[in-house]
Amino acid sequence: MNLDLKNKRAIVCGSTQGIGLAVAKELAQLGANVTLIARNEQQLKAVKSELSVSHNQLHSYLCADFNDPVKLKELVENFIQRSGPVNILVNNTGGPASGPLLASKPEDFLNTFNQHLICNHMLVQACAEGMKNSGYGRIINIISTSVKAPLPNLGVSNTIRAAVGNWAKTLANELGKSNITVNNVLPGATMTQRLSSIIEAKSTRTGESAEKIKKEMIGEIPLGRFAEASEVAAAVAFLASPAAAYINGINLPVDGGRTPNL
Repeated sequence: MNLDLKNKRAIVCGSTQGIGLAVAKELAQLGANVTLIARNEQQLKAVKSELSVSHNQLHSYLCADFNDPVKLKELVENFIQRSGPVNILVNNTGGPASGPLLASKPEDFLNTFNQHLICNHMLVQACAEGMKNSGYGRIINIISTSVKAPLPNLGVSNTIRAAVGNWAKTLANELGKSNITVNNVLPGATMTQRLSSIIEAKSTRTGESAEKIKKEMIGEIPLGRFAEASEVAAAVAFLASPAAAYINGINLPVDGGRTPNL
């Protein structure tokens, strides 16, 4: 199986913590030159120093705020003009706050739509031409299992994630002829800061202990545990590899079997 990413150039968004960080490390292990994108420059520098360089890679970072999609696109376009085309784009953005749908404000939807779908779209627009010209393109979107089945108390997230899923499927149909695949990885409950914040918010809202909430959540997972971020990253890395050349337009749950449908 060919998982070799040497001489491939990857952009990984939200790559200073959680799943994004794990993805950046995994792609670097496979030989890719990784460009990190996040808001905190100090954290970006620290992560860059941790990435594997066993294949003489040149890693880099871009400091950007996903609240400003236009500026993000300009930043990436300028980077590509200076450094050359990107072969792998991993779209990954922190999820919105938990809460019931009816209590959500219109601006909650608009902000999340911009941070997720609009930023994803602008990054694809910045990278697609280089992928076409290089003959190798992998676009991988980290979304959520809510694309398949809405999750309780995640109203805004459920709504916007579904939009991103349909955007990605449409894009897969359009870009396939250019040897560019577009796929979605759908993490289930994963040991990240976001999971901790969801548990804490539920504990505050219900008065139940965090430990009880964790136990209930784990009870819904056939494998009986939360995922590690590295396990999600492994799925992303496979989809980014030459071995996944004929996989296009899919949703891949990495959830221990929790999602109740196929």
